[in-house]
Amino acid sequence: MSYLEYNVKTVPAGFRKVLYLNWPLVILLTAVASVGFLMLYSVAGGDISQWAEPQMKRFALGLALMFAVAMVPIWFWRNMAGLAYTISLLLLVYVEFFGVTGMGAQRWIDLGFMRLQPSELMKITLVMILAAYYDWLDVKKTSRPLWVLVPLILIMMPTFLVLNQPDLGTAILLVAGGGAMMFLAGVSLWYFAVVIAGGIGLVSAVFSSRGTDWQLLKDYQFRRIDTFLDPASDPLGAGYHITQSKIALGSGGWTGRGFMQGTQSRLNFLPEKHTDFIFTTLAEEFGFVGAVSLLSLYALIVIFCIVSAVNNRDRFGSLLTLGIGATFFLFFAVNMSMVMGLAPVVGVPLPLVSYGGSAMIVLMGAFGLAQSAHVHRPRGR
Repeated sequence: MSYLEYNVKTVPAGFRKVLYLNWPLVILLTAVASVGFLMLYSVAGGDISQWAEPQMKRFALGLALMFAVAMVPIWFWRNMAGLAYTISLLLLVYVEFFGVTGMGAQRWIDLGFMRLQPSELMKITLVMILAAYYDWLDVKKTSRPLWVLVPLILIMMPTFLVLNQPDLGTAILLVAGGGAMMFLAGVSLWYFAVVIAGGIGLVSAVFSSRGTDWQLLKDYQFRRIDTFLDPASDPLGAGYHITQSKIALGSGGWTGRGFMQGTQSRLNFLPEKHTDFIFTTLAEEFGFVGAVSLLSLYALIVIFCIVSAVNNRDRFGSLLTLGIGATFFLFFAVNMSMVMGLAPVVGVPLPLVSYGGSAMIVLMGAFGLAQSAHVHRPRGR
């Protein structure tokens, strides 16, 4: 036992948990959120009350939630995984019939003080239930067909509900996050090869269905695909968003135009500048250096999750932390790819930076789960 470990063990149990927290991860999350506050202040034209102040309050609430979740033993969250998943699924069903509609999609539940988006909650509870499932399942059974079918059902039920809202971006994240959990649990690569082949077939079917009675996507979703493939074909219509985004990205150069000096956002050329396209505002004002700096912070968060998981001898805690890290990676990877024109625009916010309540609170709760796994991991005597 090292001198540091000895001193930690002499501290009362309640305070010891605080010392065991993954503090570098807390600092990184706060740094990324602070970037978000700065950019929300900028896109509001120097008005802190419009977006930045509400976001600060949400982050403070999220930070308190993270600490509270972290203090609860990891075995409790393992036992709660099934209930959490079931509640999230029921909320998605509720949204199907009674949800609030906005921007052409029925995705929210109006709680009065905020709008809850159950699909955000499902992204994390899906990771929880899959981690609990593979913790319970004998490792030797991981790749047997019957035991592979169970997680597929758990993934596809919420995916179909989310697609029906419609919310293609979240549906993609659910499938990708669930697939990542299966991969991390050790499912045979042959299954993934079959899924990839099926995915190619599905893409072919989607394009073949266009204009028919059995069309698989909405018209606006097809327009997003057209825009992705050739945004210049309709620069003032369907291709306007991505065209303006690329202009903002390119105009930032190496060091940017300067804080609150981005013309694309200041003159309102940039769409959804406080949510989905906030990364382009950052790149325009702080250039390549600013964009890479934010990306580095994101990468460090994922790395700290991986390190924590590798050092955790509890299978549930390890899988849960890896799953949260993988889900977080998918969030920012999809958003950045989307605004740079490397992927279709599917409406995925930039984690901890884009303006939004449900995404912020749920994500901080998720990192609370990762912290709980870190704090309560088995330690040597």
